[in-house]
Amino acid sequence: MPIFAGLMQGIDALIFLVYMAAMLGVGFFYHRKNSETDDYYVGGRSMGAWHIGLSVVATDVGGGFSIGLGGLGFAMGLSGSWMLFTGLIGAWMAAVVLIPRVKGNPAFAKFLTFPELFRYFFGKRVGLIAGFISLIGYIGFTSSQLLAGAKLAGSTFDAISLNQALLIMGFVAVIYTVLGGLKAVIYTDTIQWIILIAGLAGIAIPMAWVSVGGWETIQATLPPEMLRLDNVSWQQILSWSFTIIPIWFVGMTLYQRIYASKDVKSAKKAWFIAGLLEWPLMAFMGVLLGMLARVAVETGQMEAAGSLVDPELGLPLLLKAILPAGLMGLVLASYFSAILSTADSCLMAASGNLTTDILHRWTSKLPLNRQLKYSQYFTLIIGVVALLIAAVSTEVLDLMLYSYAFMVSGLLVPLLAGLYTKNRNPWAAGITMLGGGLSTITLQEMLKAGVIQELPLQLDANIFGLAIASILYLTLSNLLPNDRLYHETS
Repeated sequence: MPIFAGLMQGIDALIFLVYMAAMLGVGFFYHRKNSETDDYYVGGRSMGAWHIGLSVVATDVGGGFSIGLGGLGFAMGLSGSWMLFTGLIGAWMAAVVLIPRVKGNPAFAKFLTFPELFRYFFGKRVGLIAGFISLIGYIGFTSSQLLAGAKLAGSTFDAISLNQALLIMGFVAVIYTVLGGLKAVIYTDTIQWIILIAGLAGIAIPMAWVSVGGWETIQATLPPEMLRLDNVSWQQILSWSFTIIPIWFVGMTLYQRIYASKDVKSAKKAWFIAGLLEWPLMAFMGVLLGMLARVAVETGQMEAAGSLVDPELGLPLLLKAILPAGLMGLVLASYFSAILSTADSCLMAASGNLTTDILHRWTSKLPLNRQLKYSQYFTLIIGVVALLIAAVSTEVLDLMLYSYAFMVSGLLVPLLAGLYTKNRNPWAAGITMLGGGLSTITLQEMLKAGVIQELPLQLDANIFGLAIASILYLTLSNLLPNDRLYHETS
């Protein structure tokens, strides 16, 4: 029996390795088609609505969906789906009020990154600050996705430890992204999203539903509040809203796709598609699988159930317990497709920040082919850094939301001032970026260390960070001089 079990796991591992090899193959294919940074970072600016829309939703859900959202379903039930409802609201808001101002502005026609908007509105020094904030945030995003993939692989393959799984995921994600660029990312995101939906809707959910005993067992096992949509506090809804909705306005990966769209109409359509696919479709699939894992734990159907202390491990262990060889490998490929589709996008974003926003003076003087080569080198370096961070992290969703919070608190207020007002004060913008982001991180760390037990009304630190950022900008923009020398965009 041990030999037979090892053979069955070998089949799953083979499917897993074939999938990883295929992703590397795509990277090599598009590596030969990229001739300059415009191809590498914004896909030639000619992509259609469906490819962009599926890429956006595949990027947005990633490890947060596959592992983090499953953990929410395990812990709180159907109400965990409200997290992605805020994603739908953010996507549709951005389609209506952001995309026409960004894609429709001829001044932004050659932009490659999000912080270039800050350079345009507030000057090169503010653009540099925005570049560092975005770079830090997206290194955190990349780390969270690598950790999600490692948790999934390490929990389902007995022969692979968490650190070994992290190295495998990191190698594939980094090399594939280094070679392929954004066009490879967007086209493979379309395929990866289809694989994800087919794997979950066609295999994982039906088999898990039958395995745990169907609706009667679910209803009898789970607390009644887990089967309702009101098992969530208003503070949690508000925290998700202030963290996730604004990311649609400050997410570098999203701006790369706005720039990559062929026109305003295509970009808006892509964002409407992405929002609708996030909620209800992907939101309820994610929490449902987490709930089914909880039923398996409560009824003793899952191996090592008594020692399960991390809700994010419930879903991987459920898949390991119920899926036969072969099908297990296919479902794992589905989840890895979601994780890779986010990891590669976040890595591309961070690389763009370093190349275009931070090292702009140096890289802009290089020949086009040299710019492309150094962009790939920078992508590799950032990938290694993200891998090292993931190695010392434990919670996927926490790491992802920390990164979200830092970027939102630092960048949202100055962005809105630049896009929608004429009061564009560079000094106020720079101080607000640092003050907002650092305020949120400081409060989060004080809570984690027990220095303070909770914030007023039990609200999230990000809300206070945004409030501080708003006060800083409104106050300083009226007190500090609008220094035109500082405001130069060259």
